[in-house]
Amino acid sequence: MYKHIIALWMLALMLSLHPVTQAALPFMVDDKPLPTLAPMLDNVTPAVVNISTRQWQRAQDNPLLNDPFFRYFFNLPNEPENKENQSLGSGVVVDAKRGYVITNHHVIDKADEITVTLRDGRSLNAELVGTDPETDVALLKVAADNLTDISSANSDQLRVGDFVVAIGNPFGLGQTVTSGIVSALGRSGLGIEGYEDFIQTDASINPGNSGGALVNLRGELVGINTAILAPNGGNVGIGFAIPMNMVNRIVQHLSKYGEVKRGILGVHLQDMTADLAEAFGIQHIRGALVVEVVSGSPANKAGLRKGDVITLIDRKSVEDSDDARNHIGLLRVGDRVRVTILRKGRILHLYAIIEDPNTVASISGIDGGRLNRYLEGTILTDRRGMIEVKTVERDSVAWQIGLRKGDVVLALNRRPLTEVDDLAQGLSRRNSPYAIKIRRDDDIISFVFR
Repeated sequence: MYKHIIALWMLALMLSLHPVTQAALPFMVDDKPLPTLAPMLDNVTPAVVNISTRQWQRAQDNPLLNDPFFRYFFNLPNEPENKENQSLGSGVVVDAKRGYVITNHHVIDKADEITVTLRDGRSLNAELVGTDPETDVALLKVAADNLTDISSANSDQLRVGDFVVAIGNPFGLGQTVTSGIVSALGRSGLGIEGYEDFIQTDASINPGNSGGALVNLRGELVGINTAILAPNGGNVGIGFAIPMNMVNRIVQHLSKYGEVKRGILGVHLQDMTADLAEAFGIQHIRGALVVEVVSGSPANKAGLRKGDVITLIDRKSVEDSDDARNHIGLLRVGDRVRVTILRKGRILHLYAIIEDPNTVASISGIDGGRLNRYLEGTILTDRRGMIEVKTVERDSVAWQIGLRKGDVVLALNRRPLTEVDDLAQGLSRRNSPYAIKIRRDDDIISFVFR
């Protein structure tokens, strides 16, 4: 014990005689190098690009400026003045040979000019190959040599807790790297996009990161950053990325057709819950419950029935109605799809051919403005046994009532509706109040208006 005390005393004495200087961070600890992401980032960051867009809009003129005499008197140019809008975002080179760059639809939406800036400083004009607003994916093409691309990982193999790195161009600062983990998988119902199956991460994603890369520690692309949850306008550690398996399916469509021409299966679904499982006398509580089959639809022809529980679509598991909708939304007209269902305790495999929605039912567009003031600014469409809202002008009476694009009008004052004419006659028969029932996705909603 005394030896230890003497040793400590001698060490203290030596430290007092020699001032302590700050030691440099060691390169190795216990003969092992310190962990770093730098080698991986050296390989992938050249494939992440900055995207800037320009949109030209005609400036709002004072009515006097439309008078030719007034313009001549004050020597004003005859050409209308244009207002330039700019936006910044990110993108990822996924095919160096073909010059393909993936970004978000909202980054390039309505752009008249798209510029891609590479890590080495080159600025390239980009051509829009195709875009899909429903999934917020856009495909660009640039003509350049010596591009670097990133290979994709199987995003279905991601697990909560996996480390990920987000790369992008936040706030126009230039390329920035942040790290975190996968916080959750399969996020949907957020109302951000039409089809949602997001990877949630706490890696910092900020404005300008949209369209950038989310990679794993092997440098493989697992997602395209697209949105954040920011209640107070700043990053709170909740960011969302579109999984690459979904992105790659969309890119296949865009590269070949320039768009995603979605077909229809013809079922209305809701989540399978424990209560519903008990009511149907089954033990399987995962899947999508068929609550309605559209007459004459591919689902109807394939033999699907009300009460069936869809568990697999093309051998891919279906967790809930949103999951099923995402699977179906990636199918094109003419695709043959295998639907695995649970019916009265039996597992059945049914096959359907996805069809164009316009061939499933006859369509006749009717301008709601011609019906009455309640439906001004809407276009309604007859489908077999349904009335679909095709468009609704923002701030119109119909918008204020609560109608939205894609709604299916089911009933007026508890009377079922099958045609637009039925709705028109119902609104003309009596005075307000009116009660209208609609289906929005898998929800049934009622509005009362006067």
